Amino acid sequence: MSDSIAHPFSEAAGADVRVRFCPSPTGTPHVGLIRTALFNWAYARHTGGKLIFRIEDTDAARDSEESYQLILEALRWLRLDWDEGIDVGGPDGPYRQSQRYDIYRDLIARLRESGHIYESFATGEEIEARNISLGRDPKLGYDNFERDLTEEQKAAYRAEGREPALRLRVPDDDLSFDDLVRGEITFKAGSFSDFVVVRPNGHPLYTFVNPVDDALMGITHVLRGEDLLSSTPRQIALYHALIDAGVTTFVPRFGHLPYVMGEGNKKLSKRDPESSLFHHRDRGFIPEGLVNYLALLGWSLTHDRDVFSLEEMVAAFDVKDVNPNPARFDLKKAESINGDHIRLLDVADFAERTVPYLRAAGVVEEPLTPEQHAVLAQAAPLVQERVQLLGETPGMLGFLFTDAASLVVADDARSSLPENAGEVLAASLGALELVPESQWTHDALESALRDALVEGLGLKPRVAFGPLRVAVSGRRVSPPLFESMEILGKAETIARLDRLSAALG
Repeated sequence: MSDSIAHPFSEAAGADVRVRFCPSPTGTPHVGLIRTALFNWAYARHTGGKLIFRIEDTDAARDSEESYQLILEALRWLRLDWDEGIDVGGPDGPYRQSQRYDIYRDLIARLRESGHIYESFATGEEIEARNISLGRDPKLGYDNFERDLTEEQKAAYRAEGREPALRLRVPDDDLSFDDLVRGEITFKAGSFSDFVVVRPNGHPLYTFVNPVDDALMGITHVLRGEDLLSSTPRQIALYHALIDAGVTTFVPRFGHLPYVMGEGNKKLSKRDPESSLFHHRDRGFIPEGLVNYLALLGWSLTHDRDVFSLEEMVAAFDVKDVNPNPARFDLKKAESINGDHIRLLDVADFAERTVPYLRAAGVVEEPLTPEQHAVLAQAAPLVQERVQLLGETPGMLGFLFTDAASLVVADDARSSLPENAGEVLAASLGALELVPESQWTHDALESALRDALVEGLGLKPRVAFGPLRVAVSGRRVSPPLFESMEILGKAETIARLDRLSAALG
């Protein structure tokens, strides 16, 4: 790793590790952002270090309180806690940048006094004209020509009514660092020029406040998206100035996490519905399933195991094991893993988690009645093995929470009925009438209906039971038929068969 005695990189390990998650509150939380939060959280928990959560809300035109609340909701839903910061407190607050301007002003004054930042009056047009006059590409950018302006020159600019921006005096050396994910990276001397850290109106830029907050909060490891890699040498340059000014004693270690790609191997856009965390929650992902899949976007527990708990991730996670190659968001795989986690839930827990989706679909109202609770408790095991998303449960369970008169038979289910559906229903009704209510169990129902339809009418089971499924559930696909009939009871089951039989005329 390239560093120097004057400007060492952090060597923090174990409980001394301090990472941060510092989103800007713009828009709804997307999977790439939350993947970054997850990896920081897992690294802090794995090492025994601390996760600091702060908000970068200095862009008044784009930031919103609604987005801020959604970020909090996302972290809490996924059960990613933090040790210092928003709503928790700590020694380095406040933890919203918009409340830290006094801190920034003091540091700006110190860095001006030490000569690390200087006044720059040149406009973009003047910088371009200077490049043309010197025979260079006009778009080459600033060439540090104001580093040594005299007081007279500054006064002359001010007399014209100009207010200066402030630029960081970049070291005239190569800037290298050992990326925890990508290995040694070097930015050659002169690959970027002195850059603006404070606007003429006195407003500090992200390139200033982000590293300053990291330095003041003692951040030892910066784990962030690959899209920010190009800004890293500027951050290291600013760190050198902060070390010289006595603000901190080290440069943090950097690790740049891979892009999350969408369909067609393009970077997953914030406008893509698949990028929205809450879109997946609304469809019925559970926290355990979604966080497991997000962990696989650049990392794996073992080469042959995709399903694991957060506790297992914490025990194994090291940022050095993150794959630098882009990770593709595969919705089918995410849903499959979510289904695996649904099946790992205690059945009572699963039943409880279906209630918001049943309510949203108008299947039930809260609070559930004792009768509805009883139906749900009986039905939950029947669908837990069959769904990948909680959002599938209203379609699977809805028919159990209505009556024969209100049951809607889906068009595709009705069109699937064979020509002999009326005969099947009539034979079924005859058989079911003979089953005593005291013996109305799925085993007894299956036995009676097999005798009547498979043995009596000589039908194959698929043909025999298809009309019954449509009559009972209104769907072509439903939870197990005989168990469903047991839950509905004798009177309701017979009423449904009667109703479809009458409709077929």
